[in-house]
Amino acid sequence: MAFSARNDAAPISGINVTPLVDVLLVLLIIFMISAPVVAHKARVDLPAPGSSTDVEPDPARVAIDADGSIFWNGTLVTDAALERQIDIAAASAQPPRLVIAAADNASYEDVTKVLTEAKVRGLTKIDFGSRQATD
Repeated sequence: MAFSARNDAAPISGINVTPLVDVLLVLLIIFMISAPVVAHKARVDLPAPGSSTDVEPDPARVAIDADGSIFWNGTLVTDAALERQIDIAAASAQPPRLVIAAADNASYEDVTKVLTEAKVRGLTKIDFGSRQATD
């Protein structure tokens, strides 16, 4: 094979466009992927101005101790009394938010029992709170 060497000493004046094309193709791919995300519209239902100012009732607080004792708003209750209290709360016109505050070493079964009773009886606003907030 014969290679030819360039004999003239003039500099190469052409521009190498290969890196430019590579960068443009990468940018095109990025924009194609991100365009649907930017164009996606999220629907937000905001309350109408001047709508009723219903005050949310005070939350019902359930505290669970490490020994399995359950307190409803600071009062020790049995399992049957807890079910009745949850029934009463769920039957009200505007059911309260239920805040469950379990001790650090409380049994998982005790917490799930309270959660299950609340969900079965129709309470949908359930939060977890700190133990200090209920004492």
